[in-house]
Amino acid sequence: MKEQQQYVCFDILMTIFVTVLIISAIASSAKIVDLGFTVLGIPFVFDGGTLLFPISYVFGDILTEVYGFRTSRRAIWTGFGCLALCSLSLLVLRLLPGEGLWEASAGSSAYTAILGGVSSGALPIASLVAYTVGEFANSASLSRLKILMQGKYLWVRTIGSTLIGELLDSVIFVAIACLAGAFPWELFAALVVTNYILKCGIEILMTPVTYTVVSRLKKVESIDTFDIGVRLNPFFG
Repeated sequence: MKEQQQYVCFDILMTIFVTVLIISAIASSAKIVDLGFTVLGIPFVFDGGTLLFPISYVFGDILTEVYGFRTSRRAIWTGFGCLALCSLSLLVLRLLPGEGLWEASAGSSAYTAILGGVSSGALPIASLVAYTVGEFANSASLSRLKILMQGKYLWVRTIGSTLIGELLDSVIFVAIACLAGAFPWELFAALVVTNYILKCGIEILMTPVTYTVVSRLKKVESIDTFDIGVRLNPFFG
């Protein structure tokens, strides 16, 4: 198998993957969207990060499909570290005293209102735990399905693994955020259902893009990894 540094596109993919995660974390704290209709009686509301975060699962699928679980694991933990650094940086910035003119025009109250979630203990912990569990569940599911299906039916594998990973991610994220008081419990069911529908829907819509990118990457990298005999351990193996 190729050494990591010999890959042509991996670093680019991981950079985009991490960028998507950080933007999603900030957007989740910045705004909750209400489209004004209901699904099965549940208001269709979602946090801002829901629109972009599913793209990280698309990249997770691509990384696992082409490079395998071990390489995908490296990207997942890199994303974890960058998310933690983002939250810590915003926390330190929130604690520093504000300049007088800035306080008069925008101020710490505005900063806390918009970025307080991602710079306090609530949303960062929710994001990190949900992200880690969901991404590893997605990657492990895709890895095993690829072997079982002998590399066929990519659309079944990407969508199936996403249904598992996004369900865990949505429930864990909203539950921790509600427990910490970042979101009201009244929105728990609405946020879980709409987050799950949107995330899985975006993944399904992105399937043609996934097919195209996977096909080209396998040719460019001259690799198509099957994780036969690989332990799907999030930490080592």
